[in-house]
Amino acid sequence: MKKIFLTLSLAAAFHSLSAQEITLDKIYSGYYRGKGIAGITSMKNGENYLVIEPTGIAKYSYKTSQKEGNIIDGQFESYEFSDDESKILLLKESQPIYRHSFLGKFDVRDLKSGKVTSLNNGNTVQEPRFSPDASKVAFISDNNLFCQDLNTGKITQITTDGKKNAIINGLADWVYEEEFGHARQYEWTKNSDAIVFVKSDESQVPEIYIPIYGKTLYPTEMRYKYPKAGENNSVVSAQLYRLDTGKTIPVNLGAFKNYYIANVFQTAKADEIVLITSQRIQNASDILKVNTKTGAVQKLFTETDEKWIDTDNPTLEFLEDDSFLWASERDGNRHLYWYDKEGKLKKQVTKGNWEITDYYGYNPKSKEIYVQTTEKGSINKVVSKINIENGKSQLISRLDGNNSASFSKNYNYFIETSSTAASPYTFVLKDGSGKVVKELQNNNEQLQKLKADNFVDKEFITIPNAVGDQMNAWIMKPKNFDPKKKYPLFMYQYSGPGSQQVSNSWDIGNTLWFNHLVQKGYIVACVDGRGTGYKGAKFKKVTYMNLGKYEIEDQITAAKWFGNQSYIDKTRIGMFGWSFGGYMTSLAMTKGADVFKMGIAVAPVTNWRYYDSVYTERFLRTPQENADGYDKNSPTEYAGLMKGKFLLIHGTADDNVHFQNSMEFSEALIQNRKQFDFMAYPDKNHGIYGGYTRPQLYQKMTNFILENL
Repeated sequence: MKKIFLTLSLAAAFHSLSAQEITLDKIYSGYYRGKGIAGITSMKNGENYLVIEPTGIAKYSYKTSQKEGNIIDGQFESYEFSDDESKILLLKESQPIYRHSFLGKFDVRDLKSGKVTSLNNGNTVQEPRFSPDASKVAFISDNNLFCQDLNTGKITQITTDGKKNAIINGLADWVYEEEFGHARQYEWTKNSDAIVFVKSDESQVPEIYIPIYGKTLYPTEMRYKYPKAGENNSVVSAQLYRLDTGKTIPVNLGAFKNYYIANVFQTAKADEIVLITSQRIQNASDILKVNTKTGAVQKLFTETDEKWIDTDNPTLEFLEDDSFLWASERDGNRHLYWYDKEGKLKKQVTKGNWEITDYYGYNPKSKEIYVQTTEKGSINKVVSKINIENGKSQLISRLDGNNSASFSKNYNYFIETSSTAASPYTFVLKDGSGKVVKELQNNNEQLQKLKADNFVDKEFITIPNAVGDQMNAWIMKPKNFDPKKKYPLFMYQYSGPGSQQVSNSWDIGNTLWFNHLVQKGYIVACVDGRGTGYKGAKFKKVTYMNLGKYEIEDQITAAKWFGNQSYIDKTRIGMFGWSFGGYMTSLAMTKGADVFKMGIAVAPVTNWRYYDSVYTERFLRTPQENADGYDKNSPTEYAGLMKGKFLLIHGTADDNVHFQNSMEFSEALIQNRKQFDFMAYPDKNHGIYGGYTRPQLYQKMTNFILENL
């Protein structure tokens, strides 16, 4: 489950854009749209980088920051080099399927000869990937794995049993894609002579069907396999295909944790692949090395946690000697650990009351790793380089805000993307020590437009909860704020495990809408309570087996704290949330009915029994093991408590949080004789967008707030 943002995708012009005010018309006209740099990739020489521009894929010099021309002309959605940069894989057009998966038409261009080869004879494929020697591309079509020889054009079908809603080869099923965070489930060996892939048999997984209304006389159906909490998951197996024999053999994982095969990694050594596996209870993961000559499996080590392991975002990086770096929360914060090639721990590389939030790479010459961390506070993210032998660390990004980096292959340069809550994105070229070479792009024009329309910044504060934690929060007040007046309060949150909404980073999505509400006379605030991320494992994992209990307690506590401030009208407090945030809003309007006057819940989970197995069981285990954890934290159980004005919103074709959730909650409210408002968006998915949908949605929510808060 991932959070949803207001997007500025509608480019159509609107009528009269009023001055000195942030309006919905301006937001959705693209008036405030900022600029970015797309597709930054370092070339192998470390002296040039590429970006996607309207005219093609452009080549720039790190040293001079000057454009040296296009390596390819034309318009492309994305690109990927072969390891030796002799060929490039170009995505020409795509059609989305679920969150990560899509069907695409791809060409391979030989950069020396200019020869263009269409993958799969120009038909759509999924998840294409170069072999390391650049001679072949593997891809998925109709749930089967194929390999295309780029010299001869010959296409070899590796599997033949792929079938919709039954067998999938090398590709994630719905729940793997959504919760493990990727669609590709195969990997080439370093020497290009074998592929290890995951075969998923989802034939016994219960099927969900969703009516699609469209404009046909009779609705059609979308059917797919969706394992809800406690139900059957796909039966997965690891398979080894060798190109020299053309044969596929199963990899025997019987001696190891093998319910989930979450990840497939290439190592630094030929004839090896690493799998990350776990049992259904996601509190232990085996890191397994597969010998792709023999099929033998060696366990490197087992990562354990008394609660859960975040299997959706593993950091595993193999160094040149096949030793590797691994991220773990075992000391209470997410840090990096260095193992030798046999899985023996060499040392803990990073340590402190902060977390590693991203890993960028390793420079063998300087023995330094490059990482993003929360060293400057949990609401900030900065970039550092750290020597893995002596632990010496140097901060090379800005000291505050949200900073990320794209490094040159030799780590002599990087492009820093930075923002704060008050300043939009800048793109700055720096050398390896963090010294500014040149600012490549800023968004000063965007900021000037916003300031001219009285954009207000977020003020960061902390709020105590009932057990003494200091919860991160932000608050937005009107420009003409008068501390002697009483203002209505509109609270926004998401609150899902490991998430963060209180961040010192630019948010051109909901923050524009919040500014619109502030200009209407509201104070808007957001609080990250227990269960949210970047404040250590204890704070995040206290919600284990009771998802929703402590999160809503903290939101109610925060609302009461705000209500006790002299400038807040405690009788006029509202809440808004989407997805997990919609679930929280539904709880706020029931368990917190005495505190919240109004709530808007978009696409909410209303009973965790209806949500998917991997996500839900990670935090609650199964309903069979923990019935109370499911039922006692479901807003449907408390429907009789609702008092205030409630707007429930859902897309009928939501493949993630099914429309069923809102239907059940509606029925519970109806049977408890509760009046509420409901808006269904026909054939819209979890994001609820397309055409004029988003402007209509946000206008509806705005009107509801103005009328009821």
